[in-house]
Amino acid sequence: MTSLDPRAPLVLDTRELGRRPGSQREMTLTAPAPADLGIEVLSVPEGSPVELDLRIEAVMEGVLVTGTAKAVVEGECARCLEPIHEDIEVTFQELFVYDDTRHGERGDSEEDDETSRLEDDLVDLEPLLRDAVVLALPFQPLCQPDCPGLCPECGARLADDPDHTHDAAVDPRWSALAELKNDDLN
Repeated sequence: MTSLDPRAPLVLDTRELGRRPGSQREMTLTAPAPADLGIEVLSVPEGSPVELDLRIEAVMEGVLVTGTAKAVVEGECARCLEPIHEDIEVTFQELFVYDDTRHGERGDSEEDDETSRLEDDLVDLEPLLRDAVVLALPFQPLCQPDCPGLCPECGARLADDPDHTHDAAVDPRWSALAELKNDDLN
């Protein structure tokens, strides 16, 4: 397990809460977005500002972190490939338990693996932020809710030309009949 860097932008020091249940602190901060914050087609660009509005509160088991994060996501429409630039706001809440337990026992069950822990009274917000943003993003982002996409035959963007059509393709199995029709016209 690696130790956290207290100078990292998404690491919070909770020592001033003093492990006194009920003590809390509200804070607002802007941090650069970590790498790969999003999904393949839509994400927050690395280094772009993420505005965090946080409340950290000491409870019996650890520190409860509640907050919202605002950022701009960029990507492309899943139907027409147009660029997308949208604001996103996510909310999150997570309990970070103290790294020392009262009974001196630390179980190795699967439940403990999923428990967020404080490391030397430091909280790492990056996994929490990543989970909240990824879960809030649409699986297939669209530039507009009724995006018609691209023409399957020529690739033209249908939103730019709503009357776009092609002649009906002739089934090759019927091509001999089309030749008979052309012979009748001559």
